[in-house]
Amino acid sequence: MPIKVPDLLPAKGKLQEENIFVMDESRAFTQDIRPLKILILNLMPLKQQTETHLLRLLGNSPLQIDIGLLHTSTHTSKNTSPEHMKQFYKSIEDVKQNKYDGLIITGAPIEKLPYEEVKYWDELSQIMEWSKTNVTSTLHICWGAMAGLYYHFNIDKYIMPTKLSGIYPHTLNDPREKLLSGFDEEFMVPHSRNADIRKEDIENTPGLKILSESDKAGVYLVASTDGKQIFVTGHPEYDSQTLKKEFDRDTAAGLHPQIPEDYFPDDDPEQIPKLRWRTHSNMLISNWLNYYVYQETPYEL
Repeated sequence: MPIKVPDLLPAKGKLQEENIFVMDESRAFTQDIRPLKILILNLMPLKQQTETHLLRLLGNSPLQIDIGLLHTSTHTSKNTSPEHMKQFYKSIEDVKQNKYDGLIITGAPIEKLPYEEVKYWDELSQIMEWSKTNVTSTLHICWGAMAGLYYHFNIDKYIMPTKLSGIYPHTLNDPREKLLSGFDEEFMVPHSRNADIRKEDIENTPGLKILSESDKAGVYLVASTDGKQIFVTGHPEYDSQTLKKEFDRDTAAGLHPQIPEDYFPDDDPEQIPKLRWRTHSNMLISNWLNYYVYQETPYEL
C-alpha cells in the first residue's frame, strides 16, 4: 500500500522514479480506508533530503500512511527555502489538538551542544511531552534518540574523541523481539555522530531494553518496555551517497574528516559506495509500523 503525501511535495517525484508506491491526496480521498497518521518532526538541516529518505522507507509498508511534516517554530531553517517550509510544514501549535498513530523524530547535527543550549530544546521538550498522550509510538533517530533518552529517562550523552562515521555490523540481543522480526543475525547500519550513549546507563534504567548493538558502534536499538518509545542511534534511513556528501562537505570546510569506515570500496573516496543496509532499514520501519503502531493504535484516534 502507498504513502499519502501532499500533491506538490518534491520528494514525490523522486520516490516515483524509484518505483515507491506514492499516492497523492486527490486519489487517497477516493479510498474507503483509515490510513495510519504518521507525523515526522524533521530536525535535519537538509529537510528535502531527509523527507525522501524517510518516505522511501515508509512507502515500503503494506499499510496506507498519511504523512504530516512538523518543524520547530523556534528555529528557522537555513538550508531549506521558506516557501517549502510554509507550504508543507506545521508547528506543534498547529497540531497539538490532534492524535497520531506514530511520530518520527529525526537526528540533528548538534551532538556536541548540551541539550539545554539547543535553541529549540524547550519546544522539543514540549513535543516529546505531548507525544506521551497524543501518539501511539514514537521512533527517535540518532540525535533524536539521544534527546529522547535524556528527556524521558534522564540518560545523558557523552562526546566521543573522534566522530563515529561509517558502516558497522550489528547483532541481535533477543531475536524474539517483534522489532527484530525477520532480521539477519548480523546486519549493517550507517552511523554518523559525535556523541554516544553508555550501555551501562541504559541497563541501569528501569523500563528500557537494549535490542541490538555493535562492537564498534555501541548500542543501536533501545525500546521502552511499553513500546511507546523506540530509540535508534544510527541512520538506517541514509541512502548510499549520504555519508559521501557529509565527508565531501566537511573536507571542503577544512575539517579534515576521517574517511567513513567500511564505506568507500578500498577506503578510496573516489570510488562509488555500495548500498548494503536497505533490507534491514525497510524491515525496521515495517516492523515498527506493524507491531508498535498498527497493532496497538485505536481505530478511532
